[in-house]
Amino acid sequence: MYFELDTAMLDAAQAVCVALPAAGLPALLRRFGGRGWSLVAPLSVVATVIAITVAAESAEVLTWIALLLVPPGCALALGWAAHGARPWMAGLVVPMLAAAMVAPDDPLGRLLRLGLIVGSCVTVGRLLAGAAPLALLKGGVLAMATIDAVFIFGDFFAEQNAQFNAAAPAGLPRLQVADIGDVSTDYGDFFVAALVGGILAAERRPQVVAALATFAVAQAFNQLFLVTDSLPGTVPPALVLLAFEIRQALRPKSSTTLLDAELAGRPRL
Repeated sequence: MYFELDTAMLDAAQAVCVALPAAGLPALLRRFGGRGWSLVAPLSVVATVIAITVAAESAEVLTWIALLLVPPGCALALGWAAHGARPWMAGLVVPMLAAAMVAPDDPLGRLLRLGLIVGSCVTVGRLLAGAAPLALLKGGVLAMATIDAVFIFGDFFAEQNAQFNAAAPAGLPRLQVADIGDVSTDYGDFFVAALVGGILAAERRPQVVAALATFAVAQAFNQLFLVTDSLPGTVPPALVLLAFEIRQALRPKSSTTLLDAELAGRPRL
């Protein structure tokens, strides 16, 4: 049986991404919603691979983008996007980033980098779940997991993925990947988990249950490490979302719902 504490810690962080997103968009942002946002998840995987394939320097550009965008995203999570967020908590990002910059590869620095990544993903998950039709967004989650699985299991673009993970912005913290010990998890794996959390929050489904299920599925999925060196971390949260959808589809309608439907079909006197 495979079990590695460092891997389990990263899996737990991914589960936290499912549990934390709250629901809703500020009124100012609602006008910018649309179907196109549902394509962000699958296109992010393909675009990253294509960019690094076309120009290896793209990995450096992407890591700088992560360094610039992840801390503000985490601040938004602490101040607004996460369950239990408080405006004053947004300021906690400053000491988190400062400590991560001083010693980015020390245990504390790696833990803070992980916290920054998780926070930013929570914000993106809430924003996308509020901006895109949920049905299309669910399709985007499943598409992202499928593409990721094809790339990983097919051993496609392994070199590009390694370049992406190794890129560092001039000695500053790498915020496109989280490391615990010798194990690393890409930003995209946390992103898709937070997107699942945002969807469940918008539908008022039990996120804590889904988070625990994501961790459990990840531990079962990790048994494949006995025969392979790399796994698509987007798959466990996508499977949990799929299981929730199947359960919802198979759930019988309540008698109250059936009665309401029957009454709605009767002509009024």
